[in-house]
Amino acid sequence: MPSNNSDLEKRLWEAADQLRANSGLKSSEYSTPVLGLIFLKYADFKFSNAKEKLEKESKGGRAKIGKLNYQAKGVLYIPEKASYNYLLSLPEGSNIGSAVNAAMKLIEEENTNLAGVLPKNYTQFENDVLVALVRNFAGIPMDVEGDVFGKIYEYFLGEFAMAEGQKGGEFFTPTSIVKLIVEILEPFKGKILDPACGSGGMFVQSAKFVAEHKKNPSSAISIYGEEKQAETIRLCKMNLAVHGLEGDVKQGNTYYEDVHKSLGKFDFVLANPPFNVNGIDKEKIKTDKRFCYGLPRTDNGNYLWIQLFWSTLNENGRAGFVMANSASDARQSEQDIRKALVDDNGIDVMISVSSNFFYTVTLPCTLWFLDKGKIKTKRKGKVLFIDARNIFTQVDRAHREYTPVQIQFIANIARLYREEEVDLSSLGEMKDEWKNNFPKNKYADISGLCKVATLEEIKEQNYSINPGRYVGVIEKAADDFDFYEKLEELNEELEVLNAEAMELEEKINDNIIEMLNK
Repeated sequence: MPSNNSDLEKRLWEAADQLRANSGLKSSEYSTPVLGLIFLKYADFKFSNAKEKLEKESKGGRAKIGKLNYQAKGVLYIPEKASYNYLLSLPEGSNIGSAVNAAMKLIEEENTNLAGVLPKNYTQFENDVLVALVRNFAGIPMDVEGDVFGKIYEYFLGEFAMAEGQKGGEFFTPTSIVKLIVEILEPFKGKILDPACGSGGMFVQSAKFVAEHKKNPSSAISIYGEEKQAETIRLCKMNLAVHGLEGDVKQGNTYYEDVHKSLGKFDFVLANPPFNVNGIDKEKIKTDKRFCYGLPRTDNGNYLWIQLFWSTLNENGRAGFVMANSASDARQSEQDIRKALVDDNGIDVMISVSSNFFYTVTLPCTLWFLDKGKIKTKRKGKVLFIDARNIFTQVDRAHREYTPVQIQFIANIARLYREEEVDLSSLGEMKDEWKNNFPKNKYADISGLCKVATLEEIKEQNYSINPGRYVGVIEKAADDFDFYEKLEELNEELEVLNAEAMELEEKINDNIIEMLNK
């Protein structure tokens, strides 16, 4: 788990898992109640902090502090009998399940944006087990640096996803990946859409980005989401609420339903869609204008998602999303769609990410960044490729993440390419590496790291947009050997060679047909 609080998270998870062990419920049935308790603990913590500040501010004042005062600070109003301390203080033998249900109902009554969202099925659990869990969660240290709630929430989502056998991206995207997407996309203000929004991580990180730039997220950005699973929507709305956010998040199957009438409407699209989905009924979407470059013939949803992201942007809109590596080199009808997108100057930045960033899949992935306004800039006819597979922090044998410094290092490369101001103060231990590569804070192609390719160069590569084809490789010391890294590199090289082999096969076939027709 990518976090500095792994012992705490493991302890909390083991405590929460007692609900499953003692109730016989599947993880999908007890996940929301468990996350509901974490939500309640954090919401109550933020309310208590806001209460203390408001009382100091109004000292000597006659005005009574009310619900609107808390809402103005982006904090949920928590009635006394819904507070976590109230639950902890209940006499021994009290029905804790009924008390938690009542607390959730009270919060919904006072915060109408949460109506019907919070779990209210706590009486299904053994009383003593639930009491133990409430007491255990009381030990979450809310005053340490960083978003402890977010990290614990993410950890639990990952554990629940693995327990259910879900593929990566079904509920969440690891925080460091989301932060990198946000830093490059720069959603300062406007309408933001995530049409596969899961638990809402893209929205939360976008809001934090806005806040870090001294703006009020509630007034600067408008949040719109679509999600197929009703239970996941509840998780998303809880996540938004505890961060002081509201959004228009609706249930729908994005392939077939455009619940926000999104065509040409959004300033930003951020997403981690499910990869390589098959079985999509193309008959239902054959006249859908969101798929403006046509439907791929292959039984694969990747290029449906890519077109959907593109078509929902307004004339200056930007999209950033996670995509399977295979989409960068996909052939036949998918290549035709990619060619059209490249020729239309839609693709702005491509970033290779190493394996083991997701909990439930180990495969590497690629981050795509589209920009409809790029055609009006100096970047017209160019694409920035970044190979970030050698940039990561190994959390444990199975998991990697980006540190804040690594995120800023990568994002600053994109800023140089766009001729934007870079933030050198955030580069920390990578400052020397930055100075070696970009001594004048001007963009330059760096072998093994980044390359700006022209449209002609992309055409020469048969419209492959795999960063490895353009960036080159980093020379490694002979003793700097890691079996899994080497295997990953060889697999990537094999993918490229297979793509090239297919190209040669097609050329040979074309030449044979031409000779036979003479």
